[in-house]
Amino acid sequence: MSPSLHDPAHLVDLERYPVLDPQSVTYRDVVARARQQLRDRGAAELEGFVSPAGVEALVRDADELAPRAHASGGQGTAYLEFPDFSLPADHPRLHFANYAVRAVAYDITPLDSPLRLLYEWDPMKDLIEAVLDRGPIYRYGDPFGALNLAVMGESDQLQWHFDQTDFVVSLAIQSAEAGGDFEVAPRIRNAQDERYDEVAAVLSGDRAHVERLPMRPGTLLVFEGRYSLHRVSPIEGRRWRHVGLLAYDTKPGTMGSDLLRSDRYGRTQAFPEPPRTWPPAA
Repeated sequence: MSPSLHDPAHLVDLERYPVLDPQSVTYRDVVARARQQLRDRGAAELEGFVSPAGVEALVRDADELAPRAHASGGQGTAYLEFPDFSLPADHPRLHFANYAVRAVAYDITPLDSPLRLLYEWDPMKDLIEAVLDRGPIYRYGDPFGALNLAVMGESDQLQWHFDQTDFVVSLAIQSAEAGGDFEVAPRIRNAQDERYDEVAAVLSGDRAHVERLPMRPGTLLVFEGRYSLHRVSPIEGRRWRHVGLLAYDTKPGTMGSDLLRSDRYGRTQAFPEPPRTWPPAA
């Protein structure tokens, strides 16, 4: 029996990624390859995880959701922290660059959104848990940050930065006409050594150790960004760049701060249920 339109299984290429049969040889091979990628480069790319028909459904959904996105931007450092201005002016921690992105929060994502259905689907979580091999993982408890649609348009970008979480899971939905490349300097630092000279070189334009991960719609990316410097290059053209950001943690109930909510979503109070239209009725 084929999956229904409200079953997220219909979005996935189940031949390549048999998430409904985790005991199969194919599933075990997928997990083994992804774990090896994580060990080698801190990023596991599951290309074609979502089928072409599934990508079409996600693009339609993302285009409908895009007007709900809140725009945030400004200047930030690679360390996503309040700067220590006692450091020398040329220190990497005082290197500022522009960022601009739009985000649709979890609380305003319709219950029947294909992206939301995938995020709330246990076989999806179980696959990511198996790839990470860190023990149980849990969906965020945060009504804003648990699931985001990141929307980027002309001139939007994300500056070079390190993540403040151990891993990030994203789903490529639609690429821009040009630009919007995910670029990374894998494992440029570690827990024992910040390697400021190498970081400073990348920030000043040295690309000797920079890799580009192509934006392929349908690709599920598990990325360990705490020690890998990365960015999204400036968007060019009129087509939106859409990426789903799926938040998990190794502990339950993870929440974001009101400061983060205010900046990223423009509000601190969550909707009790997703509004049917946007702007929501008064």
